[in-house]
Amino acid sequence: MVDYSFVDIEPLELDFEALSQWFSSLCIDEYKVLEEINVVFCSDEYLLSMNIEHLDHDYYTDIITFDYCIDNQVFGDLFISLDRVKDNSLSNKVLFLNELYRVCFHGLLHLCGYLDKSPDDITLMRSKEDHYLSLYVSRET
Repeated sequence: MVDYSFVDIEPLELDFEALSQWFSSLCIDEYKVLEEINVVFCSDEYLLSMNIEHLDHDYYTDIITFDYCIDNQVFGDLFISLDRVKDNSLSNKVLFLNELYRVCFHGLLHLCGYLDKSPDDITLMRSKEDHYLSLYVSRET
């Protein structure tokens, strides 16, 4: 089950049914079982306050992932700053929805056990993001 909510921002029109299906398929491909994910879309300021409070990081970020997974069962919370996603889409010269889906997949890949601290981890994470974007998201999105 995937639940979506909006905090401190206006709701966004998305195909939540498709995104939930993509999440489920990604988990299956990664030999995981999607149990429960809460995706919270929010503002930069809201996510900054969470970053400071929970991670002691005083900087903006596009996503914070809280992992409650048990063995191969995926449970977690994804907090996504739509302000950061928008800025990143402009600076990376990609469509907003493509960047948004990349960030969503990034968070889910963390819940599947992928890291992004070392250069090798980052390369693998980016490769996985690209793979799932190519499977599920059209380039025109």
